[in-house]
Amino acid sequence: MARRVVRSSKFRHVFGQGVKADQCYDDIRISQMTWDSNFCSVNPKFVAMIVDASGGGAFMVLPLSKTGRIDMSYPTVCGHTGPVLEIEFCPHNDNIIASGSEDCSVMIWEIPDGGLITPLTDPVVKLEGHSKRVGILSWHPTAHNVLMSAGCDNVVILWNVVGGEAMVRIDTVHPDLIYSAGWNRDGSQIVTTCKDKTLRVLDPRKGTVIAEKEKTHDGSRPIRAVFVSDGKILSTGFSRMSERQVALWDPVSAGILCGSVDSILQRPHHVELSGPVERFGNHHHQREHVCLPQKSFGEPLTLQELDTSSGVLLPFFDPDTGIIYLCGKGDSSIRYFEVTDEAPYVHYLSMYSSKESQKGMGYMPKRGLEVNKCEIARFYKLHERKCEPIVMTVPRKSDLFQEDLYPNTIGPEPSVEAGDWFNGKNGQPILISLKDGFVATKTKEFKVHKSLLKTTSSSKGSQQNSSGEVQSLQDEVKQLKEAVEELTQRVHVLESKQ
Repeated sequence: MARRVVRSSKFRHVFGQGVKADQCYDDIRISQMTWDSNFCSVNPKFVAMIVDASGGGAFMVLPLSKTGRIDMSYPTVCGHTGPVLEIEFCPHNDNIIASGSEDCSVMIWEIPDGGLITPLTDPVVKLEGHSKRVGILSWHPTAHNVLMSAGCDNVVILWNVVGGEAMVRIDTVHPDLIYSAGWNRDGSQIVTTCKDKTLRVLDPRKGTVIAEKEKTHDGSRPIRAVFVSDGKILSTGFSRMSERQVALWDPVSAGILCGSVDSILQRPHHVELSGPVERFGNHHHQREHVCLPQKSFGEPLTLQELDTSSGVLLPFFDPDTGIIYLCGKGDSSIRYFEVTDEAPYVHYLSMYSSKESQKGMGYMPKRGLEVNKCEIARFYKLHERKCEPIVMTVPRKSDLFQEDLYPNTIGPEPSVEAGDWFNGKNGQPILISLKDGFVATKTKEFKVHKSLLKTTSSSKGSQQNSSGEVQSLQDEVKQLKEAVEELTQRVHVLESKQ
């Protein structure tokens, strides 16, 4: 009998462990909403959780150090008029968090250092553009103050948060409810999944489809998708028999079909083609060479069936280690796999199991981990009445910094401003070393161009009607006019010199 060869991996012995009871956040009434989002967001300063609230929606933001029992009267962020469905901290400013709600709005909040002392009801920015509830939010990974939102109106909107402007509105691509939307590493593409079972890769600034795959998973339950290494996409969904599945796709393999018109026409009928035709050589020649962008993904690199649970699998990908963590809503376990370039591409590592099921999950950015303890991931698991941190560790005997576990990772600095990104400029993530641990820099001030904001709430309207506000706006308009006149004169001078 042949011996079974175990695949070599430094992450084969990764193990998860819940923290002690006194390090949990207790007596928090987690939201009872039936919505397939994380319900939790975390960064090196704060942990935020969506909580039950009467007469509207609320979420709680706690400093990481405020463990133990949380008092019932602890202040919340409670400016929404409907239940909160999604929250996400800004990756470039740990004090800024966005929230989406059933009231069709997106709000941006600034949390003071040390946490809230009084309830927070007025957002720094209110973004209004959706006609139905907003359940998906995602900050751009490299561009400063760019936020993507998706609602039940089947619309994806890209916002310039500082100006409160909807810069791109993608409203003709998705015919049904959007299940998930996420960025690639540099934010030059987004991947979406939809109730029509189609996975799409989009150009976010043009709002056009780059590639798509129909019937990614045959089941009718929600599909999730995230970009992983080398532009590949990992999706989670259900089979026709309601078995949970995980699949890996390579949109690059869709590629571009090149050849003569005759040879391309003889290809199998299932190949879908789209986009402009690039022509080479003699236009009148019978064997004219053409290049046609291919629309279909092709077959998955791997498709694995996991179990028959009904909870949607939430994927969290760590680009530094290549590990994908799958957390099922309603499950009591976290599975983790390693994504590599060798078949079967998605390799099962292990599973963390506990007794109580999870209502949501937060994922700590790499810069918030304790590197001296070989911690490679930390989750914040939501129970019905508490939040429990779960630490993923690689067992090592040495206390020295493990360079193979901690390559340079994404830092908090953006590489491109919002205006430049919307004008077509991409920026790679700015990486930092964790060798001496992450040291937080001074909190950046969140500056809002109030003259650009169009708020429709009555409270804001009454403030703007006051004489002081009107006077300041008039002064600002006057200054802008003077600046325009000065620039116009300079242009005339330059033109006369030419």
